[in-house]
Amino acid sequence: MATYGATIAWRRNGETFTDNRYSRVHRWTFDGGIEVRASSSAHVVPLPYSAEDAVDPEEAFVASLSSCHMLWFLSIAARQGFCVDSYTDTAEGVIEKNGEGRLAMSLVTLKPHVVFSGEKQPSLSELEALHHRAHDECFIANSVKSQVRCVPVLG
Repeated sequence: MATYGATIAWRRNGETFTDNRYSRVHRWTFDGGIEVRASSSAHVVPLPYSAEDAVDPEEAFVASLSSCHMLWFLSIAARQGFCVDSYTDTAEGVIEKNGEGRLAMSLVTLKPHVVFSGEKQPSLSELEALHHRAHDECFIANSVKSQVRCVPVLG
């Protein structure tokens, strides 16, 4: 078992607060000291109370799924003898009302484009199998209720 943590910190900047007109900008601090400027999504809390140039939890959720999938994919591809030169994913998440009528991330679509080198190149079915196995192994995908879809980009 492993434990993972992050420190999330917000401080009021002199706003009244009780009128609900306060900045949602805050900091995420991770092990090793990395800090990320974060905010609510401007789709959820309008500007100027959100910051478009900050990471919001919804984007982080999508990025977390994509990153976990990629790391498993790279590991599996290496063990199977495929040489990966690059991996780019333009992942997207959709928030909509779920069966209980509550807003939820209902769908995450991963669209990885992987470039291989060397003589051993995966066929489309082998590429799909690599992604399927990476999805099955991904801790984050195994932890969420929303559907996670992977649509690999070939070539």
